[in-house]
Amino acid sequence: MSLTIGLTGGIASGKSTVSKMLTEMGMTVIDADIEARLAVEKGEKAYNDIVGYFGVEVLDEDGSLNREKLGAIVFHDEAKRMALNSFVHPAVRGRMHAKKEKAEQSGEKAIILDIPLLIESKLQYMADKILLVFVDEETQLKRLMQRNSLSEKEAQARINSQMPLKDKVEYADEVIDNNGTIEETEQQLKQILMRWGI
Repeated sequence: MSLTIGLTGGIASGKSTVSKMLTEMGMTVIDADIEARLAVEKGEKAYNDIVGYFGVEVLDEDGSLNREKLGAIVFHDEAKRMALNSFVHPAVRGRMHAKKEKAEQSGEKAIILDIPLLIESKLQYMADKILLVFVDEETQLKRLMQRNSLSEKEAQARINSQMPLKDKVEYADEVIDNNGTIEETEQQLKQILMRWGI
């Protein structure tokens, strides 16, 4: 029986770093962001639904989806954003579920579902255990400004658009404190996996 781990965090919390560590340990990591991109490629059901609803003006010349145009439309329109999510989210969950089943059939001990908005989207049911990558607000702000070359105001606005990491702690089975070095983070990850029998 495979253990399904829901890996989550927040912007600039270091979730991708932990995800990479798990991949390097030879585990199957199913990344929701990658599946979301694949789900809206030309010819996919979600792509057809989006074009049917929003029209061809959300496409580039080559027929692929223009994320910026689509983003600009749904950013200011709740109803349209809900419509977009109703096309994309089931497709992403379906893709992740299929990959998870494949990994289970091949007898893998652990399967990692890398889902940034796991808690906000109430997807905890998809995992046996929730692993949260946590940093304090000051570290998060500093790392985001450095990583994306943002002003403090821009970085703070992006952080504020997400559920605060400190509010996610109560939903997690284990928390990795990623305020320190990469080595410390890896050490914590290994200890957690050991506790979970992996």
